[in-house]
Amino acid sequence: MVHFSVQGDHLHFLVEAQDERALSSGVRGLSIRAARAINRTLGRSGPVWGDRYHARALKTPRETRHAVVYVLMNFKKHHPRDRRPFDPCSSAAWFDGFRNALPPTPDPPPTWKARTWLASTGWRRHGLIGWGEAPKPK
Repeated sequence: MVHFSVQGDHLHFLVEAQDERALSSGVRGLSIRAARAINRTLGRSGPVWGDRYHARALKTPRETRHAVVYVLMNFKKHHPRDRRPFDPCSSAAWFDGFRNALPPTPDPPPTWKARTWLASTGWRRHGLIGWGEAPKPK
């Protein structure tokens, strides 16, 4: 997992995987771990995670940049009146691709550093991300 955002009723992730099998295995492991943690916190049992997810392979720097904006700035789509520069329920605090850098957080990042060229460097060809950017409304 390279980037994430937790919304009220869904999650967004940008992940790197060797292949479809590795992605499926990773999603399965994450869903089990999340369900156990949520059920433990809420003092309940049973299914938490829906049995579906949408996966799309990113192929170009521009497509990857749009995906990063979509994941990290998604709260602006759901909460347009929120004036915070970034979503505190996302990995944005550890992201180093904003035009105006955030002060470093002392906490260790909850994500992996991107390993692929597209996710680490390639997307930057189209510019760093500004605080005013948000996913396009549907």
